[in-house]
Amino acid sequence: MNDAVIPVDSEDAAWATLQTPLTESQLIDFCQDVERLFRINPYIEFNEWRQLGENRYYASGRNISQEPAFEFDFELSVKPLPQGLQVDYSQGLKTSTRFSIEDTEKGGKLTIVDDYSGSSKAEREERFGEVDKSLLKWANDIQAYLIQWQRWSWLAPWRWYMRRVWQPLKPTARRIVYMLLWITLVEIALITLGVGIYLAEYSS
Repeated sequence: MNDAVIPVDSEDAAWATLQTPLTESQLIDFCQDVERLFRINPYIEFNEWRQLGENRYYASGRNISQEPAFEFDFELSVKPLPQGLQVDYSQGLKTSTRFSIEDTEKGGKLTIVDDYSGSSKAEREERFGEVDKSLLKWANDIQAYLIQWQRWSWLAPWRWYMRRVWQPLKPTARRIVYMLLWITLVEIALITLGVGIYLAEYSS
């Protein structure tokens, strides 16, 4: 997964590259929604996300990729790039996250780079409990989301559900909703089967 050429010292960065079914231009458009990108991360529990101005946001919450989990509270500044964007953090151990996009024969390829160059190696070792270890899982979940997006985004109810219901939920709540939906579907299937058997027996 990590086959991209990274424009920062590898000791100061972590990165993941994923292939997507979207075209390069579709992927660039998708990444403009910065809040959605971050909320896809299953290890981030947001308490608040709000826009402060053009390309500026405030976020607070908890990162559960470490044990114990650690709190975060910072401003994010989004810098558009020719083929992607860069998010700079006002504080914290991580300096920035870059989303770089390139075209391939199979679709758009996205590389996510977490840059820690704003802190020394000694500081990173001292504050190891604040290192964001969610990157690989985040990349996998973005890839899965984009596969579903390519398949279902034409359907207005699906887009509404993902934007208005799924996206604001915390990761634990999403798992609960997912289980409840499957339980409901199974119950409907069993009721339908029971009605079918009843009608078949009494109509013969």
